[in-house]
Amino acid sequence: MKTPVATKNAPAAIGPYAQGNIVGNLLFASGQIPVDPETGIIPEGIEAQATQSLKNVKAIVEAAGSSMEKVIKTTVFMKDMNDFGKMNAIYATFFTEGQYPSRSAVEVARLPKDVLIEIEVIAEV
Repeated sequence: MKTPVATKNAPAAIGPYAQGNIVGNLLFASGQIPVDPETGIIPEGIEAQATQSLKNVKAIVEAAGSSMEKVIKTTVFMKDMNDFGKMNAIYATFFTEGQYPSRSAVEVARLPKDVLIEIEVIAEV
């Protein structure tokens, strides 16, 4: 059985999907793009977009009753792998050193709303 997770602290889904689903003791959060849930604004630049995407991820993780310390796996989709170092510096501020989640990072041709980054996570709840 799955339990949907939704919060107004992250952007509403822009399609037929849930912000996240809890199955057993795991949260599967949908990929988060850098849309500010209050203004709908997409910030400029990879650092600002990575920050907003991770804020959105954090909001969903917390709405599920979990925390960023319990994130097990992340997948980072990037428009340009040349931004990896900048993204990595922002990413590291959202997780505890020595307790980093497993991660994949891939370059993709295009992302929704032509953003530069999308991040999805699996977390323990």
